[in-house]
Amino acid sequence: MRRISAHITVIHHHRVHRGPHTSLERRHRMPASFNQAIIDEFRANGGKVGGPFEGGDLLLLTTTGAKSGAEHTVPLGYVRDGELLLIVGSAGGAPRHPAWYHNVLAHPQVRVEIGTETLELIAVPAEGAWRDRLFERVVGVAPGYADYQSGTSRILPVVVLEPSGAEAAEGPAEIGNLADKLVQVHGWLRAQLRHIRTETDAHLAARAADGGSGEPPAPGIGLQIRQHCLAFCQFLTFHHTSEDAHSFTVLANHHPHLREAIDRLGEEHRTLARIKDALLALLADITAADPERFRAELARLSAELVAHLDYEEEELLPVLSEIPWPPGPPVPEPAGGEVS
Repeated sequence: MRRISAHITVIHHHRVHRGPHTSLERRHRMPASFNQAIIDEFRANGGKVGGPFEGGDLLLLTTTGAKSGAEHTVPLGYVRDGELLLIVGSAGGAPRHPAWYHNVLAHPQVRVEIGTETLELIAVPAEGAWRDRLFERVVGVAPGYADYQSGTSRILPVVVLEPSGAEAAEGPAEIGNLADKLVQVHGWLRAQLRHIRTETDAHLAARAADGGSGEPPAPGIGLQIRQHCLAFCQFLTFHHTSEDAHSFTVLANHHPHLREAIDRLGEEHRTLARIKDALLALLADITAADPERFRAELARLSAELVAHLDYEEEELLPVLSEIPWPPGPPVPEPAGGEVS
């Protein structure tokens, strides 16, 4: 397992004003056990830690390893910008980005522990003027980051931790059965797809405006669109893989009249996977990606997916509404394995 803690980026804002003497940031090779001690103290005390970090703004960021696929947790300082959380890939001014930054580029969905809350968020590195504005905001709260920036030739990434959008998704307010849960998941997928398409349209409109002013158009499709689209595609893959491997098999066995519909849904999963893979191929190099082609592939995915979700709900919701959610504990078998 790769160690995110190779670069300790715990910041106490009252001690970061003169970056060079912020001990944790300057010692890039602290042992993993030191990070783990902070994590354990944080979790045991409702998000509070003592010692040199007492009173500082601290969160725990759990990412998925870019290569290993394993979860990694690292303590980080953060700055608020309205409702958003900002973290900086400073690594104490080291010449390379910290491992957690590479992880969020590969897997934008992250888990954040802050105080006593645990949040599922999407990590979006800021770009251009937006990044510069946010970095000024960070430096205004924790000036030591300016020292780290002056000590390295790389641009310190500012990463915005955004809500996943689940709270704004369509679906029932109360989840009482598996049909409600499916509608909730489908609502998130529909909402995220609309959001990404809106972002893409806005990006292309900005490119057209730049072209009309004689300035070169913005390159590629942008990190913000990439991160949102990547998070969406990864969740879609997880959702459909889970259905194919588990729920569809159980439904087909217990409800034979649904087998034809389930076979069709499985085939649609494979079609959607091919379109999704074409979209992901464009995300591999966002600086060279053709935005118009990206928009066309996104529209194709949207049309296929919305039709798929509608059909799945039409066919499966009546049966799923009879299955409680969350599921209760398994019913123990009578002694001897026989039902009296």
